[in-house]
Order: sequence, then C-alpha cells, then structure tokens
Amino acid sequence: MAVRAAGLNFVDALFVQGRYQIRPSVPFVPGSELAGVITEVGSQVEGLEVGGRVLASVGLGAFAEEVVLEGSAVTPIPHGVTDGQAATLGQSYCTAVFALERRACVQPGRHVLVLGAGGGVGLAAIDVACALGATVIGAASSETKRRLALDAGATSVIDTSSESLKDRARELSGGGVDVAVDPVGGDLSEAALRSLGYEGQLLVIGFASGTIASLPANQILLRNRRVVGIDWGAWALGHPTENAALLSVVLDRVAAGAYHPIEPTTYPLADAGVALRDLLERRISGKAVLVP
Repeated sequence: MAVRAAGLNFVDALFVQGRYQIRPSVPFVPGSELAGVITEVGSQVEGLEVGGRVLASVGLGAFAEEVVLEGSAVTPIPHGVTDGQAATLGQSYCTAVFALERRACVQPGRHVLVLGAGGGVGLAAIDVACALGATVIGAASSETKRRLALDAGATSVIDTSSESLKDRARELSGGGVDVAVDPVGGDLSEAALRSLGYEGQLLVIGFASGTIASLPANQILLRNRRVVGIDWGAWALGHPTENAALLSVVLDRVAAGAYHPIEPTTYPLADAGVALRDLLERRISGKAVLVP
C-alpha cells in the first residue's frame, strides 16, 4: 500500500533514542501507525480492494513511502475521516478508551483531570471523557495547548507553568477530582495524586517529561486512592481480537460524530528527524504526521 500519512508518537522517538523497553536491531524503520491506499492485493486476501483507504498499527516501519502488510492488519477508514486523522487517532483514542472505560470505569458527572492536555493522548482523553459525560479539567504548560484543550471540550484549564496543579484542580472540582490522566510523569504525577478526592484514581499512562515519578505511598493510602497502570500497547499485543473490537468501537464513534480527532500538523517524510525533535522538545501541539 502507498502511505499517505504516518502518525508521529512519543514511542517512535523512544525507539530512535534506544530508550524503549524493546530495542530492535539497527538499521530499522521507525513509525507505528499509518494511513494509506491499497495498491496491490494478494490472491488469498478477501474483503480488500485496490484503491481502498485503510489505516494500520504496525509497531515499526510506518515512516516509509510504501509498506507491505497482512490483510488482517489493515482497517478501512470511515467516510469523512482524513488521512491525517486516520494516521493519528488509533493509538491515542484506543489508549484513552482503554484507560477511561476499561480501567477507570468513568461514570457521568465525574471530574476528570487530564495532564498533557494539548498533546495527542491528552486531547483524546478529553474527547472520550466528555463523551462519557464527565466534567474535564485540562492541564498544560502553554496557552496554545490550553486553548486546544478547551476546544476539545474541557470546561476549565490549569497553567502548569504558573499555577499549583493540586490546589487549582481541587478548587475547580469542588474538593478533589475523581480521575487524573497522567501521560506526563515527573513532578506533576505527585501533584495529580494529591489532587484526587475520595477513592480517586491516578491513571499512569506514560512519562513524556522524561522522568518517572516516585509516588509517596501515604498519599495513596489517604482517602482510599488508587494508582492504575495503563499499558494499552502491551494489552493490545496480548489481546489482538479484543483490541480489534476496541478499534472498531473507536472508528464507529468517530464516524457517528461522538469523537472528534484533531487534524494533525504535517511534516515532509524527509524531515522525520526534525519532527521527532520537535515532539521531544514539546514544540508540537496536538498531533503530527509525516507525509511522503
């Protein structure tokens, strides 16, 4: 198939830096998700035709002009979804749905705090939480990212560069949030933990700050709080049938207008290194794709 857009994710940068728990032999082609057009179909493949628009999660190899995949690895792109959206919604939205529905069981009326609210996972988490009927507070360090969070459905935002995350989140939620979504790590993790109300849950998704937090156990004990690990990627590898069903649900909701994936920033494929550096140094708001 011809690649029309390859999504840019934090995990791709970790692979290139050799900091991910899986270290492929070099040389390798990075890139974990893509969207494109089918150019050839094997004789044993059913249900797919040349010219069909599809998306795929490939682990490695998406930063390319063409890829060869198993027929079972691709999924048709819903009508009305752009190539850029299709190449960037899979990991973010599957992570958000896995976290908020399967792991945290968020109910309508709950208060959800989302860290990294202007990033890909953060924006997806806001969108999914709003669809679940939650009241969402977005936390981000830049005005641009906070504006994106508000546009995505957050009712209020916190400036993590100048405000106390714990105090402001408690104030906005009337005493403490029910769920804190944390793809950032670092010092913000403990502040998010302390922002939780009774039986609140901290969802640990990643460490975009580059620092893995050490959390005080007494703060988990107090008010019967919970810290919940969210490793959608490992779960997806071990549960391919369930993950295919999860992706199908996500795409159906996108097609129905329940979810609103953002249109990404585009970079030429030749500028993959620039794009990865911009991602690591937090110059990208929302999502980004490489376009051959």
